[in-house]
Amino acid sequence: MAGKQKRKLEDLNVDEFLLSGFDSAGESEEEAPLQNGISERNKDKKSVTSKVDEKKKGKASEHKIQLSRLQNKDPEFYKFLQENDQTLLNFDDTDSSEDEEEKKYHTLPSTLEEASSGEDDFGDDDQETPKKSKKGVETINVTDKMIEDWKAALKKEPTPRLFREVTQAFKAAVATTKGEGSGQCRYKVADSSVFNALVLFCIRDIHTALQKMLKLKAEKDHKKLVLPSSSPKWQKNQIDIKMYLGGVVQLLSSLTESTVISAVLRHANQLVPYYLCLPKQCRHLVKQLLKQWSTGEETSRVLAFLALNKICRHKQDMYLNPILKQMYIAYVQNCKFTSPNVLPMINFMQRTLTEMYSLDTQATYQHAFIYIRQLAIHLRNAMTMKKKETYQSVYNWQYIHCLYLWCRVLSTLYPSDVLQPLIYPLCQVILGTIKLVPTSKYYPLRMHCCRALTLLSSSTNTFVPVVPFLLEIFQQVDFNKKPGRMSKKPINFAVILKLGKVNLMEKAYKDGLIDQLYDLILEYFHTQANSIGFPELALPTIIQLKAFLKECKVANYCKPVRQLLEKVQENSSYITGRRQKAAFGVADTTAVAAWEKQMKEEGTPLSRYYSQWKKLREKEIQLEISGKERMEDLDLPEIKRRKIQEKKKEDKKEFKDLFQSDSESDEEDGGLKIRGKKGARKSDDDEDGDDDLEDMLDMSDDEEMEGGNSDDDDDDDDEEEGDEKASKAPQPLSSSALMKLAEGGEDVVEDLELSDDD
Repeated sequence: MAGKQKRKLEDLNVDEFLLSGFDSAGESEEEAPLQNGISERNKDKKSVTSKVDEKKKGKASEHKIQLSRLQNKDPEFYKFLQENDQTLLNFDDTDSSEDEEEKKYHTLPSTLEEASSGEDDFGDDDQETPKKSKKGVETINVTDKMIEDWKAALKKEPTPRLFREVTQAFKAAVATTKGEGSGQCRYKVADSSVFNALVLFCIRDIHTALQKMLKLKAEKDHKKLVLPSSSPKWQKNQIDIKMYLGGVVQLLSSLTESTVISAVLRHANQLVPYYLCLPKQCRHLVKQLLKQWSTGEETSRVLAFLALNKICRHKQDMYLNPILKQMYIAYVQNCKFTSPNVLPMINFMQRTLTEMYSLDTQATYQHAFIYIRQLAIHLRNAMTMKKKETYQSVYNWQYIHCLYLWCRVLSTLYPSDVLQPLIYPLCQVILGTIKLVPTSKYYPLRMHCCRALTLLSSSTNTFVPVVPFLLEIFQQVDFNKKPGRMSKKPINFAVILKLGKVNLMEKAYKDGLIDQLYDLILEYFHTQANSIGFPELALPTIIQLKAFLKECKVANYCKPVRQLLEKVQENSSYITGRRQKAAFGVADTTAVAAWEKQMKEEGTPLSRYYSQWKKLREKEIQLEISGKERMEDLDLPEIKRRKIQEKKKEDKKEFKDLFQSDSESDEEDGGLKIRGKKGARKSDDDEDGDDDLEDMLDMSDDEEMEGGNSDDDDDDDDEEEGDEKASKAPQPLSSSALMKLAEGGEDVVEDLELSDDD
């Protein structure tokens, strides 16, 4: 034990020993009594320190004896020490010099004392003079003049030193966006105008300066990207470039103004080659780009997508798979709710995500297989468990938008041998979704699924039985039944998945249902219009539509269905006539494909009608998305009804002198002559006979909107006494009936409501 202690004592000096709590002190403390523990421990420490001093003095004397022997053994070396190092020869036994060195080592340097004494002065932001930070780094306030000088110098000849200064200033400016200090930066940005000028200068000029400094040629071919790491000056400027790229990402993460974000995104798009050379900075940039693509404004979304696409095109192996995964997750999160304002954004995300999937079909197959399988598992659980929770996991916007996304991906990337096997399972999942709860409440969801299947079927040349699910609605809904209530606004089927009980009773429900069925059936038959088997394909639909027209007694519903039937029959007759002239058999698939291609190029009656209808329908959809009514785009004259009392007063003022006796008699009678509505209207007609049609249209419009109870605050009391006579008179035609009469329609009689007295 004593030997170990001696070895430890030789290695430790006195101060280290006192700070370290040596084991021998602990052992003596345990042996001593409890009341004398502290005094005994102090004695042990003193004895140990005295032993250490004696030991050090002994070693010093031995060292001095060795130096004296050196004079006899090697006189030349001893002479050299005398000439160059007298302190080594004049060795003292005491360790006072060693203590002085230790004290000098443990005292703080003078520079730190000065910095600590001047801390109160630091932080005066208004002074332009250089200051020292806690670590002795000078801080310079950036001014507009400095920015102008940097701009002129960079345009003239950019140098690494100049670029380092600009980078340091940009880093200090970015640090202020998150409330941080300048840190170890040389510069400090304290004014908002200076901040704006500096950021604007960097966004506009830094990329060009970097290209000149690294001597990189401009990209002639966008497919071939010139990486800055190929420049011989890359290693020398890599640290400063890395700092600047990190500042751009940090600035992008802290901005809120859409115009500024768009400007920074354009700059980041220019710097994509530099980010590709620095993987860590590129990952941070991708994170911000995904955020802007999924939550930013319209311009920011487009710019973020262009940057992501550029990164994936030039570094597919490293970035494509993780970016596709994050984009799909962001797409699902943004599809949770759908409204007319959100729908364009969802369509944009679908198209851009499809564009990203087109970069690599192998990676697309892996992603599509996993996610379509996940959708199929949710559907299977809903079909087997038959619980409300499992139904809700399928009948929601995220599920429907995911189905539509994969239909768009497979239809856009067709033909592809890699993705071809995914068409059948995706169709089965969509058909199973329609059949899960086949009630009238979920007709809007069925419409969305049918539209997705139509897109997939037309683009991939795959026959999918879509029409039976649409014709089934004609059999399940009683269109002859009068609606239980009137609705003020039409139902927008594009942004709903299910209907409530109240909606099923409204007139707008059946009106919208007819419009949707017309659109979907017409769109599906348009995709098959040039098919050689169109007559056989359309035969069940023709039979079903004819049966509906025989049963339905409502003219507003029969008119579009009859028009659809005529167009389908016309196209069927056209295909039959052209097919009879063909000189090949059904088994000749090559000749059949060539014949169908020729029909598509020439056009069919249905395809020509569809192209015209599509333009009009797109205008209506845009109006629905913007929340406007469909009739607002028509230039209809505005009918303003003049109030009777105001008209009379104006006439009295204008013809006061001519009809003074009549006006006086009216005033004497109090202006209250007992007469019915017929008499009132007759007198009004004498004043101005052109107001008959305007009053009738106004009355009919008010009755249609308010359920026939239109009250006028300005009507006279005499009109109330003549209500009985007016009720027996024939009711005026509605505005819709008048429009049909003007068009020469034949079904106007069904809209009229005649009283029994007539």
